[in-house]
Amino acid sequence: MTSNDIVQKLWNLCDVLRDDGINYSDYVTELVLLLFIKMEYELAQADAPFEHKLPEGSRWPDLEKLGGINLLNFYKQLLLDLSKSTDTLISAIYTDAQTRLREPRHLTQLIKTLDGIDWFSAREDGLGDLYEGLLQKNANETKSGAGQYFTPRPLIDSIVRCIKPQPRETIQDPACGTAGFLIAADRYIKDRTDDLFALKEKDRKFQQQEAFVGIELVPATRRLALMNTLLHGMEGDAEGVVHSGNALGQVGQSLPKADIILANPPFGTSKGGEASITRDDFTYNTKNKQLAFLQHIYRGLKPGGRAAVVLPDNVLFEAGVGTDIRRDLMDKCNLHTILRLPTGIFYAQGVKTNVLFFTKGTKENPRQEENCTENVWVYDLRTNMPSFGKRNPFGEHQLKPFEEVYGDKADGSGERQEGEWSFGAEKIETPNLDENQGIEDRVAHSRWRVFSREWIREQKGDSLDILWLKDSDSVDAADLPEPGVLASEAKEELTAALEAIDELLVALGESV
Repeated sequence: MTSNDIVQKLWNLCDVLRDDGINYSDYVTELVLLLFIKMEYELAQADAPFEHKLPEGSRWPDLEKLGGINLLNFYKQLLLDLSKSTDTLISAIYTDAQTRLREPRHLTQLIKTLDGIDWFSAREDGLGDLYEGLLQKNANETKSGAGQYFTPRPLIDSIVRCIKPQPRETIQDPACGTAGFLIAADRYIKDRTDDLFALKEKDRKFQQQEAFVGIELVPATRRLALMNTLLHGMEGDAEGVVHSGNALGQVGQSLPKADIILANPPFGTSKGGEASITRDDFTYNTKNKQLAFLQHIYRGLKPGGRAAVVLPDNVLFEAGVGTDIRRDLMDKCNLHTILRLPTGIFYAQGVKTNVLFFTKGTKENPRQEENCTENVWVYDLRTNMPSFGKRNPFGEHQLKPFEEVYGDKADGSGERQEGEWSFGAEKIETPNLDENQGIEDRVAHSRWRVFSREWIREQKGDSLDILWLKDSDSVDAADLPEPGVLASEAKEELTAALEAIDELLVALGESV
């Protein structure tokens, strides 16, 4: 039985939960409360040393020996007891946890099904990866909500391969969701250190308890993240790897500087989301959450630290304070790479996103705070690409050409050369930019281009919305996106414009 088979079998249990009146959006939360108890027990049975995290009397065999209403009552009490555990990590995982199951027979059915899974094969493949596969399945199946905290695995893995985390580096994610970035970074290091056994004992302990820190605002999502990291052998400090709080508030302000920050901050504005911006240490005040997160990230890096952050298009072109923040970023950091992502890879359809890669300071002087960016390399993986989704999934194949031109230096300082024509780039129409940029026609059709800081300042007014390829189908009305997608894009641009007006009014002393 493969991991995919097991994930599908676990997902099929949602039929049982539906029969008990549990809402579609609550399937995974309900299932993982029980699944974690089973996985914790299975890990403890494996050959590799794993100490029980759950106390005696609250383990899987204690559930197996009961039935009927006694089982359901015991399970309800077990969840309550775990929420009050003296182990701060376990109590954090089960805080406010309660089952919505009403029929004892359904709980019995869940337990029997979990017992029937080939857990030996599951342990061979890694229980943490199996659990994460369930989260990915949920993100693929759920109509809304999942995209808030789930970044596609191929994109995460590609970003981590570019950033190349190393042992003893501190790695943060200020909007970590289910901790996908942190787990991928941990996996990258373990794959290159024989599961940490190649490290000294103190370094192994550092990797398990100190290397990774995430911040998550939503309690239910943090629960998933804590389970996920623990099943992957990441313990963290007394609060676990993932701390509860708002990175745009006091919790984020008190974080120590990091060697690496990886993040996909939530989309939307401070008005429409749960995270309010309450920091008093930002140089530039803004109601745009992505701009606030961007400030947090480049301010939170150690000298020489590197970051990769997923951001929507409006961050690249928003005027006013948006321009100020981009200038500050390019002054204090070397913004060496922008990856323009195709549409449809996130679950909020129509949202256009990018990955910004930057390093604090310069290679020659990591403490430099002015004029750190000299050139920005842009990879256009959006123009003339299909819209990805459930029927046309986005995978590693689409990202391999970008990784090749990115180079083997984590800070983007490796030798680079313009020119990359994958996915039909040579056939894409281009505007006549030769006169302004002195580019050759051959390079004009490339997906991989470099733009000087001077050109960005003089030709773009410090906008980073840099386009040179034209979608060959863009003028064909028959090939336009769905009306809902177009409306979503229009709303995004109008929201950015209204925020800029609000900030202008505030600057003029008017109330908003």
